[in-house]
Amino acid sequence: MRKPTRWLALFAVLALVAAACAKNGGTTAGNGSTSSGPTLASFDPSAQGEGALNLIAWPGYTQKAWVRPFEQESGCKVSLKYGNTSDQMVNLMRQQGGTLYDGVSASGDATNRLIAGGDVAPIDTTSFPEYADVMQTLQAPPHNTVDGVHYGVPYMWGPNILMYNTNVVKTAPTSWNVVFDPSSPYAGKVTAYDSPIYIADAALYLKAHQPDLNITDPYELTQNQFDAAISLLKQQNPLINKYWAIYTDEIDGFENGDMVVGTAWPVNQSILVADGTVPVASVIPSEGVTGWADTWMMSANAPHPVCMLKWMEYSLRPAVQTQVAEYYGATPSNTASCAQLDKDLGKDAANYHCGDDAFLSNVALWKTPLSDCGDNRGSTCIDYATWTEKWLEVTGGA
Repeated sequence: MRKPTRWLALFAVLALVAAACAKNGGTTAGNGSTSSGPTLASFDPSAQGEGALNLIAWPGYTQKAWVRPFEQESGCKVSLKYGNTSDQMVNLMRQQGGTLYDGVSASGDATNRLIAGGDVAPIDTTSFPEYADVMQTLQAPPHNTVDGVHYGVPYMWGPNILMYNTNVVKTAPTSWNVVFDPSSPYAGKVTAYDSPIYIADAALYLKAHQPDLNITDPYELTQNQFDAAISLLKQQNPLINKYWAIYTDEIDGFENGDMVVGTAWPVNQSILVADGTVPVASVIPSEGVTGWADTWMMSANAPHPVCMLKWMEYSLRPAVQTQVAEYYGATPSNTASCAQLDKDLGKDAANYHCGDDAFLSNVALWKTPLSDCGDNRGSTCIDYATWTEKWLEVTGGA
C-alpha cells in the first residue's frame, strides 16, 4: 500500500476531482466539507429520495431478497445493469457523461480509474452510522481513498481461489503450479480469469518461484518483471481450455467437464456446490492469492444522488452484508456481520475470514497498474494500457 499522494501525482487527480466535485456540488442529500478539501456527499436519513436508482453491479450483488426491502423502505425503485468485467463497468459509468447510472460496485482495478477520471463523487463516510464497524484494513484503503478523501463505501471482498474438481484432482493442490507448469496433468482442462489483471496472478507465482526477479508487488512490475509474467502466461496458454470472464462460463465448464482446475471466485464455487452436479473444493496455494475488495461508488453526475446515498447506507448494514455473503460466498466488510455469519454457517464460516484483517492484509487486492512504481524505481513500471495490450497478445483476443 502506497501513500495516497502517489495517485494524485500520476493521474493529476487534483484537477479531475475538483471538476467532479464542481459537477457534484449541491446535488446530494447533504454536503459536508473539510477546511481545505472538496465538498463531500453526505447521507441524510431525513432526505427525500428521488424514487429511482440506477445501479451497475457484479452479478449476485443485488438480489431481490435484499433489494426489495430497500425499495420498500426508501421509495427508490432499483434498476440494474450487471457488469461482467471492471473494464465494462468503467465504460458504463462514463456513458452519457456519467448521467445514466447512479453508482457502481467497483473493484480495485476500476476504482482508481474512476477517481482519476472525475467519474465518482467524494463521500463523507462519517455520515454513515455503520462505518465505524468496517474492517480496519478497509477503512481507508488506497483503492478508494485518495489524499484522505473517500470515494465510496466498502461492500464485499474475497480471494481469487484455486478451485478444482475433486473427482479428477484427487489430491488437494498446494501450489498454483497445477495451472502454470507445462507438465500439469490437467493440461487442456485448466481455466483462468480473462482479464489483463490476471497478469498479477502470474507475477505473484513468479514472486515465489523466481526471487531473482525481485517482485515486491504483483501490480508494480518493471519491464523485465512484466516480460517474465507475460512469458509465463504464454507458456500457460496451451494448458487452457477456455478463459472465463462471465462467471457462468466457469460454472458451465466445470459442470460439463471441460474444466477441472483454475482460478475462481467464491460465488462460482458456491453455485457449483448448490447445484451438486460436480464435486468441487478450493484452496489458497502456498504462493498466496490475488483478490478484490469492492466499493459502492456514486457517480459525480448521479441522476438520483439521494437514493444512491440511501443505498450506500443500506449496503453497509450488517444484516444486508450477511445476506450477500451467504449468497455470494464473499466476505462482509462490516465486522458486525460476523456473529450472524458464524451462527448461520457454523464451522463453514471459517472459510470467510470475517473480520480477519491479518488474512486480508495478505491478499494481493486488485488495483490499477501504473507507470509510477510507488518507490525509488520511479516511473519505470508498466501501466494498465500495456497490460491490456499484452493480455490480448497472450489470449489471442479469446
